[in-house]
Amino acid sequence: MINDPIESLPNTSVITIRRLKSIGINTFWDFINYFPSRYEDYSLISPINKLQEGEIVTVTGKITNGQYVVTRNGTRMQKFKLEDSTGTVELTWFNQPYLLTLFKPGIVLSVAGLVRRFGNKYSIEPYEYEIGVPGKHTGRLIPIYSEKRGLSSKLMREKIHNILNQLDHDRDQLGKELYPKEILAFNKLTDEKSAYQNIHFPDSQDALNKSKQRLAFDELFTIQLTSALIKKEWEKQTVGHRFNVGTDLNSSLQLFINHLPFKLTVSQQKVWKEIENDLTKTKPMNRFLQGEVGSGKTVVAALACYLAYLNGYQSLIMAPTEILVQQHYQTLTNLFKDSPVKIGLQTGSQKICPVKTGQISNCDIVVGTHALISQKFNLKKIGFVVIDEQHRFGVAQRAKLKEKGMSPHVLTMTATPIPRTVALTLHGELDLSMIDEMPVGRLPIKTYLVPQQKRTAGYQWIKRQIKEQTVQAFIICPLIEESETETLQSVKAVTKEYEYLKSRVFPQLKLGLVHGKLKSKEKDTVMNDFKNRKYDILLATPVVEVGIDVPNATIMIIEGAERYGLAQMHQLRGRIGRGNKQSYCFLFTSNNDSDVSERLKYFAVTREGRLLAEKDLSIRGPGQIYGKMQHGYANLKIASFTDYALIKQTRSAAEYFINHYSLDKFPVLKERIEGRKIEEVGRD
Repeated sequence: MINDPIESLPNTSVITIRRLKSIGINTFWDFINYFPSRYEDYSLISPINKLQEGEIVTVTGKITNGQYVVTRNGTRMQKFKLEDSTGTVELTWFNQPYLLTLFKPGIVLSVAGLVRRFGNKYSIEPYEYEIGVPGKHTGRLIPIYSEKRGLSSKLMREKIHNILNQLDHDRDQLGKELYPKEILAFNKLTDEKSAYQNIHFPDSQDALNKSKQRLAFDELFTIQLTSALIKKEWEKQTVGHRFNVGTDLNSSLQLFINHLPFKLTVSQQKVWKEIENDLTKTKPMNRFLQGEVGSGKTVVAALACYLAYLNGYQSLIMAPTEILVQQHYQTLTNLFKDSPVKIGLQTGSQKICPVKTGQISNCDIVVGTHALISQKFNLKKIGFVVIDEQHRFGVAQRAKLKEKGMSPHVLTMTATPIPRTVALTLHGELDLSMIDEMPVGRLPIKTYLVPQQKRTAGYQWIKRQIKEQTVQAFIICPLIEESETETLQSVKAVTKEYEYLKSRVFPQLKLGLVHGKLKSKEKDTVMNDFKNRKYDILLATPVVEVGIDVPNATIMIIEGAERYGLAQMHQLRGRIGRGNKQSYCFLFTSNNDSDVSERLKYFAVTREGRLLAEKDLSIRGPGQIYGKMQHGYANLKIASFTDYALIKQTRSAAEYFINHYSLDKFPVLKERIEGRKIEEVGRD
């Protein structure tokens, strides 16, 4: 029942079904987990003779008559008289003539709305109504849903009310408790059935608060328990190829480190020791490495690759885009240029193989996209795997590696600024490391919030810098609509700006254009051309926030800066400042709101991504922190990453469950956990 497809909803049109599916509602379970965004209080039920001007009330009575009225200025109104045992009140709607057919004299109608007074007469400006007594739309706290794809709150209430009534008769679906009694009692949780009933149709504010607490607990507990179970499974595994770090190998490693063209930072050294310690264990390493753009994560990963090589094993390095793969290949080629280590590259469009056999699987390090683990070459010697910018790597890819008979050490890396609470919650199965300092000599990027009146002067300054310093610039245009994929409207906007800047502002310079609607090969071509200095300025949407390294780019303009989360802007800013020249980031906005200005000024003076992510989490919420590349982080429906107490509480509860109970004895919870694992596979 609870997993029935929404096609089985009674009295629901094909168009409505299609719209529901477009917002991710495919089953009854999905529907009852589409939570209200807010509530309206229509719980004050009043007899007509007790109405007071300015109150928002619910009244119930019989329709006595209705009429269609057109005013002198052409306004079309539908007026009705509503009568109860104490008096009569007028109801007025605008431009809804169908109501005259719906509200026949004699029917019982409940109306919630604002009481107005004209002389001695009262009228109600209706907000909601329902035929019959109050229940779903009036006379209580009423849920208001995010109205997407033309799906009204009224329609959503009708359908959810119907589903909850059906589930009420199917106690195995929503009546069987998820948790042991000890967890329920210790955490003072209301039962799940009441929680779902009261999140959608709360009996009181107190009942609503308890339901929010329970469902937020469920959400975070499920994440924490899934991570804990995965970690427990991994701990049972034995690594396929155990690494040794004897005296000779350690000497070779140290020699390699000493010959690097730079000195490792203290933070890099600390993280390397954590990784090296993991690699010598019989349990496979599962470590999550976070570090600023340009902080030297790839160098640390290269040390682990070299240790694998010294032990006679291969390494696999995977990244989500071809251009990022090529950058890793170039970095590793430079690092290992004086060593016998053979590095191969394999993407959908390119193959580089330095070994005589021509077999990419015979290389010591293979760099490629995630399609690598689907390839048919022999990977039996793989001892170490690096995953870059694929945050939820785990379930699907590890299953594929295991199918190939491997249980390698795995290092997942990201430059995305992630608040610690988010990392601990979403990556609880992984050991966390952080590189929190930049290489010596790296010049900090100077960031300025540019007033609208100084835009023209800013363009002139950029023009001089490009000509006199022979540097390059990014101009980033925001997505016009919040979306995981760029809209045609967004592409038109960036294309229009490109044409304007090319013809009116920078006619003597060479401009390139890149956006998410381009095919991957076209996008990579433009980015590579920019890197090879065929363009002076690259105009782009935020598709460049991950993956392009252009040392000669020292200037960035972020248009519509108020539209971005601080963490995403930090990602964008990380595209410059990669060389030895001073770099500049300019924030352009036409929004003069004081809160916006304060937030952007904070960004201008703050250089640490973690602090920016924490700030954005506190003032904007997780849904707006991350850009398109990191949208998976914002998938909480009712819980919050800022609720530190609940995160700690659910982690303790998950640990207690693991230590005292078997999941097999809790079938409903087991089904939820398995469903979450499938969800992770889908996202991978």
